Amino acid sequence: MVARAALNGVRGVIAATIAYRVAERMEKRDVRSKIRTARTEIDRPAPERRARAGAALAETVAMAGARVPYYRDLFASIGFDPAKIARDPAYLGDLPYLTKDIIREQGDRLLREDREGLRIHVAKTGGSTGPSAHIHYDQEAADWSSAITQECRRRVGNTHWRSELHFASKFPEVFPFRDRLREAMKCFAMNRDNIFFATFSAEELESIWRQIRRLHPHLVHSHPSTMDQLAAHVERTRGSQKAFAIFESSGELLEDRQRERIARALRCVVVDRYGLAEAGVVAYQLDPARAEKRFLEFFAWPEIMPGAADGLGDAGADEQAGELVITPLKNSLMPLLRYRTGDNAVLARRADGLFISRMVGRIHDVITLNGTPMPTHYIQDVLDRVGGVREFQIEMRAGRPVFRIVPEEGADPASVATRIASWWGDAVAVEFIALSDLKLVGARQKFRHLVETEQSGAEPA
Repeated sequence: MVARAALNGVRGVIAATIAYRVAERMEKRDVRSKIRTARTEIDRPAPERRARAGAALAETVAMAGARVPYYRDLFASIGFDPAKIARDPAYLGDLPYLTKDIIREQGDRLLREDREGLRIHVAKTGGSTGPSAHIHYDQEAADWSSAITQECRRRVGNTHWRSELHFASKFPEVFPFRDRLREAMKCFAMNRDNIFFATFSAEELESIWRQIRRLHPHLVHSHPSTMDQLAAHVERTRGSQKAFAIFESSGELLEDRQRERIARALRCVVVDRYGLAEAGVVAYQLDPARAEKRFLEFFAWPEIMPGAADGLGDAGADEQAGELVITPLKNSLMPLLRYRTGDNAVLARRADGLFISRMVGRIHDVITLNGTPMPTHYIQDVLDRVGGVREFQIEMRAGRPVFRIVPEEGADPASVATRIASWWGDAVAVEFIALSDLKLVGARQKFRHLVETEQSGAEPA
């Protein structure tokens, strides 16, 4: 372990001083300058940050009205003057909310018209707050997203020379050499290793823990449900054991019981963050001793939509409770004005800034396939690789999982079903449905990938 720690340190120095700069130049990116800017912005006094964020909001709204067909038509139809935002950001409330449904319906009309020649990145939203949509980033926005993550990690003690470990889904096929080489170079430049996994079986959890012990990273990043399963395994087999310093939770709601068990069994500091494919990381627990997540308003402008405070409890005098609404401020390719995230939060105004003090949001489930527990985020990764799947839900019928698939437009259902069978054989059944047939659950009619057993209906193939 000592030798591995020394190796990580040497790799970290090379990564921070040489490899990352070379990779940035080769990929034609500019992240380091944005890290410096983010550092300055985070340290500004809260009133100054708020004023600067308001000015950036006004620029974003004005640009959207001038260059994006959807917003140009919307502003004209409601008589909205974007210049008002520069006088008072509260005028943003004159605009209707943006939803995933609108994003899917409008398609390219949400992209700026003068995008010719721009380098474009496409991200698919998770399905835990509603059926997925595709979000387009320009290079500037992609670089900003990376810069925010790196600066936040630095502030909790994970500087570039300290190693990271990320969890990723394991696939059986061998990727082309060029792709593997590029990933290896990226990992070296980031001072990062990956662990690939597919299930929560005891054997795989033991293998994961042994790999972590061998790699001896400083920070580990994964879904909290994954790390909670690993913590439970370590608690059952060892009581507690230390292998890394920081766990960074991402992609799901971090529950208090998970935080406590992970910290106790794995003897690590637990930090939480809130991000989404539509923007990147917009809130981060910058102080590990303070559970609240600092909202980065210079990166995304926050609002709370009232009337949707289920599960949040009472809000204090300086708090707002409801659905979190954001306007990202760094993506000029696809501006999202007043985007409803689908997550409930308490947004607190403190002397030192805005904080998410409580949240009710995304949760991934665990199902059993062939006797092996498996997270639904792994199922989602597999179906993304299968292709042709716009959205999915899983129902258990007579002990057998049924994959209810919404196919992409133009996809061949038979081909999709064959590819799914190549992964799981007859352990799963497949049926194809329309987007409107997806089931919503709970009082707020939230989307979940795993739904209650359907008692009637035709048996799928």
